[in-house]
Formats: sequence, C-alpha cells, structure tokens
Amino acid sequence: MGFPTKIQLIKRAKSEQWYINFPSAVAQAMEFNKGEIVEWIVESKNKLVLKRTSNQDSSSKKKLNNQP
Repeated sequence: MGFPTKIQLIKRAKSEQWYINFPSAVAQAMEFNKGEIVEWIVESKNKLVLKRTSNQDSSSKKKLNNQP
C-alpha cells in the first residue's frame, strides 16, 4: 500500500529547504526513533531509497532481542 505525500519547499533569500514528511503509519511500521540518522540514496530520478546506518541496525536488533 502506498502513502501519497506532498513535497514541501521553503525558499529563503540565500537558500532552499526541501521537506518530505513521513505519515505516522509509515514511521511506526519502520519503528523509527526520534533523532535516528538515516541516509538517502538516489537510485534513479524515480526512486529514492532511505537506508538506516549500519550502526543503528545492530542497536535496533539489540533492543528487539531484549524486549519480552
């Protein structure tokens, strides 16, 4: 199932900032944590991949293994 999301742009005198917000359902399904660092990878003009860093992969596994 897809989640249509609008891309936002804030233009300032000397810069631009682009924003893509994740729907809550996507963030919860991915089990994102506040402050988590991720990496964007451009595979093509039609495909943008979001990847967790390898350090966080191992810490996420530890958290999952320690849960009851």
